Amino acid sequence: MSGPNGDPNISIDDGIINDEDEFGDEEYVAINSMLDQINSYLDDLEERNDALNGKLHELMESNRQARLEFRAQLLGSQTQEEQHSADGDSSSSKKDLNEDSGGSQMSDKSG
Repeated sequence: MSGPNGDPNISIDDGIINDEDEFGDEEYVAINSMLDQINSYLDDLEERNDALNGKLHELMESNRQARLEFRAQLLGSQTQEEQHSADGDSSSSKKDLNEDSGGSQMSDKSG
């Protein structure tokens, strides 16, 4: 016959398993009290875990938003620099054109 854990050489008749261990009401009350206390600690731990998990999600979302804003600022500043450099090139070209046309107009007036 197999034992309680599937051990093939242990039988109930060997006296290892003894149902004569009876607990008094006081012992059951003490065990129940300990189990209630453990349950209370586990509930508290679960609440703290949920709170930390919520804060972690808030932090991750905040971090994601900050990264997106920083990336937009970075891309915006690069775009502005490109526009300024493009505007600077076109404005310098306009100045060159104005100077050329102004110079030719002056020569036309003088002539």
